[in-house]
Amino acid sequence: MRIVSHTASNTEIVCALGMGHALVGVDADSDHPPETVAPLPKLGRDLDFETQAVRALAPDVVLSSLTVPGHEKVVEGLRAAGLPVYVADPISLHDVFADIRAIAELLEVPERGERVVADMHVAMPERTDPAGPRIAVEWWPKPVIVAAGASWITDLVARAGGRNPWAERTDKSCTVEPEEARTMAPEIVVMSWCGVAEANYRARHVLEREGWGEVPAVRERRVHPITEAHLGRPGPRLVEGYRRIAALVDAVRDPA
Repeated sequence: MRIVSHTASNTEIVCALGMGHALVGVDADSDHPPETVAPLPKLGRDLDFETQAVRALAPDVVLSSLTVPGHEKVVEGLRAAGLPVYVADPISLHDVFADIRAIAELLEVPERGERVVADMHVAMPERTDPAGPRIAVEWWPKPVIVAAGASWITDLVARAGGRNPWAERTDKSCTVEPEEARTMAPEIVVMSWCGVAEANYRARHVLEREGWGEVPAVRERRVHPITEAHLGRPGPRLVEGYRRIAALVDAVRDPA
């Protein structure tokens, strides 16, 4: 089987299923696991995927997604080129599990999909707390864009013991103005800025943000980095994002 992956999350799912050897090309943002993806042809960024280069690789399946605005055009181009495409579009954590299972079926290793999902459930015990801290996960700092209700982040945060203040919004993400930030009053802000290395996240961009001085997370200086690779990629490494959010929740519950 010959597999092309259009997104980092799908690449990581393929590898978690033990099928990394079947990858023949990936998007330029796929960076994990490095020993598998480093030698592979890079077919462009996720919004600038090179359809003809994909076609030249004669894949049996192209694993794509609609997780980023603009992916729709890429998917249309792949289909117009006559390529066999699987499109992931997870909203909930349940959808992420369903995609893992569906990809495992496509790759003819369904039992491995069940195993990956089972392992994720074990690694992410249910800690739901209706009174848990309000946690804003930022995808971008200026303008401020946060994960909204139609995102696996809402489920992940809840599972770790927190609450997404924007859980009632039906969007995948939303832009937040200072007045709304003060109203929603997140107690923790997680910087998970897309396309930026975690080492380059700077809390001061949140702490010094105009109009945010009375937001509890800023007032209490609870602004923390968690790489987008562990929160923004709907695949097996969400487990790492869960663990880090759970640790932030525990720190609020027991500040000593």
